[in-house]
Amino acid sequence: MLITRCIKAPKRKNDGMRISVMSRHTLEDGITPDPNITSDMFDAWWKNLAPPPKLIGAYCRKEISWDEFADQFREHLILPHQELFLRRLIKRAYVSDVTILCIEDAPERCHRRLIAEICLDIDPSLEVCIE
Repeated sequence: MLITRCIKAPKRKNDGMRISVMSRHTLEDGITPDPNITSDMFDAWWKNLAPPPKLIGAYCRKEISWDEFADQFREHLILPHQELFLRRLIKRAYVSDVTILCIEDAPERCHRRLIAEICLDIDPSLEVCIE
């Protein structure tokens, strides 16, 4: 199963491998380490599934809407080199549970949900739990 959660959510037994898909673990200034995010909160860090810096920057600065961000991030995820990482993620989720993590509390405006949705597009039989 592929699960999505906030990185700050407490670990659960059924999380399986916890993978951060954040570009960085900092405060909003992008420089200062976030003291609430520690390396014991995740098992692996797949920065390649994070939004490109210019894209997330444009969204954070409110230069583009959520819908524009989501469309552009989806286009980024279906690039051939990105799809390889998505297929690796899907394969891992079939072997054992995998939880992808980012900072957003809710999945509605979160790139981890978009990753999970693209994985479902690639493999509709994948079991996904979006939290």
